[in-house]
Amino acid sequence: MILSKQNNMKQKLSIFCAAALLLAACNNEKKTEEGKTNPEATATGEVKKETAPVLDSATKMQNMIAYGTPGAMHKMMASWDGNWSSEVKFWMAPDAPPSTMQSKAVNKMINNGLIQLSTHTGSWDGMPFNGVSQTGYDNHRGIFWSTWYDNFGSGLMYCEGPWDEATKTINLKGKMTDPESKQQIEFRETMKIVDDNTQVMEQYITHDGKEMKSMEITFKRTK
Repeated sequence: MILSKQNNMKQKLSIFCAAALLLAACNNEKKTEEGKTNPEATATGEVKKETAPVLDSATKMQNMIAYGTPGAMHKMMASWDGNWSSEVKFWMAPDAPPSTMQSKAVNKMINNGLIQLSTHTGSWDGMPFNGVSQTGYDNHRGIFWSTWYDNFGSGLMYCEGPWDEATKTINLKGKMTDPESKQQIEFRETMKIVDDNTQVMEQYITHDGKEMKSMEITFKRTK
């Protein structure tokens, strides 16, 4: 009789412990799911789901076609095709006078009219200079992007940013390798379309949290 009561007590205790463990597990799972929120959403008090939209095959195909179809921004870039002369100024230090260089650029749309390829040639301090840039416009993201490399360095510069219709300016930001410190530093560029035959590019770099103007190029279309 006593043995039977002890067995019943052990069974009840086992059931109670199992139920307690199950309840604890459910609560932990609930807390874990509640913790999966966007940090930005938590700051604003809004919960945003990060799930990708479910699209049908027709919509996917339309998106793909739209992504690879030249639009108004590409047409604008195509109007820049041709030969340009460039007057380059660049600053090695904030208080130092700028060095200057004359160069030439040839623009040509490639890749089904989606990208403008620009080749640059010139001479600085007796050394031949050549550089290559590519500029495109991402239809889905609604931004311009640009790459640059030249024979004065072994790296690639990349930047991206929006078009400002009011000022006719592309505003780009990116990172580059500083050839002196070997560190990655931030830079920004503005490309202002002054008129059909004139463009001005300004570049600014940031060192130790301080921004300085590093380059200015005035492009003039040549016949």
